[in-house]
Amino acid sequence: MSDAEADSRVEEEEDEIIESEIEIESETVEPDNDPPQKMGDPSAEVTEENRDASQAEKALAMEALSEGNLEKATKHLTEAITLNPTSAIMYATRASVYIKMKKPYAAIRDANAALKINPDFAKGYKSRGMARAMLGQWEEAAKDLHLASKLDYDEEIHNVLKKVEPNARRIVEHRRKYDRLHKEREKRRLELERQRSRAKAQAACEKAKNQEQSSDSRKPSGMPSGFPCGMRGGSPGSMPGEKPGNVDFSKILNDPDLMSAFKNPEIMAALQDVMKNPANLAKHQANPKVASVIAKMMSKFAGPR
Repeated sequence: MSDAEADSRVEEEEDEIIESEIEIESETVEPDNDPPQKMGDPSAEVTEENRDASQAEKALAMEALSEGNLEKATKHLTEAITLNPTSAIMYATRASVYIKMKKPYAAIRDANAALKINPDFAKGYKSRGMARAMLGQWEEAAKDLHLASKLDYDEEIHNVLKKVEPNARRIVEHRRKYDRLHKEREKRRLELERQRSRAKAQAACEKAKNQEQSSDSRKPSGMPSGFPCGMRGGSPGSMPGEKPGNVDFSKILNDPDLMSAFKNPEIMAALQDVMKNPANLAKHQANPKVASVIAKMMSKFAGPR
């Protein structure tokens, strides 16, 4: 198999992260697509008379609820909200009726209205959490129900949480698992790209080096062979201070002092050591013969400022 085919196969394998289904235990309901229910006017002035009338409508709604007449209960609660649109209790009560009617979106709208009036209203969070659970919004439901329980604990919240929390936990664990897998895949992809880049740079360097050696063999004054790949700017093995694209080898080839120095095995060994690892420069600075040659070569590599 060629390198290109191998890389292609690796890429295909890396793309094959198929997420498994999450096992959800609780049932959900079909979303209610009814037009939004009538809401109160928050800017309306509410008199004591309106408040009393609103409470009377709520009492009629409770009576209808006890009879199992949910539609009648919502009508009385809608009238109660119209009379007193500043009451979070009225909105939350109607939301609880919508939950009984399996209308979660309507319940969420009322719960939001209640929480807008009173952000610390436990019944608003409880109704919204239960409605979200009906829609399968497990994480959001757990968050609302935990907050409701913190503000005003009751047994119903506890019972709903026992069904909601396991599903929310499974979703969180599922997300973490596949986030980790995707990050690992991305890490492998980047490493593969780095390996390819290094391989291409090395191949290009070796090709250039071979061309130079071929050219040197035909020129008496050519640069001696033996220089490691990397002298051409930026890749591993470059001389300290070398800048990509700024190396003019003609300046080195035409410098008689450097060409003479390259014939010295001690100097050549030191140069190769520095070009393989520029950090080794320090250990050769104590040798004046090597230090002067390196300084002169670095001045050639630096190019115009």
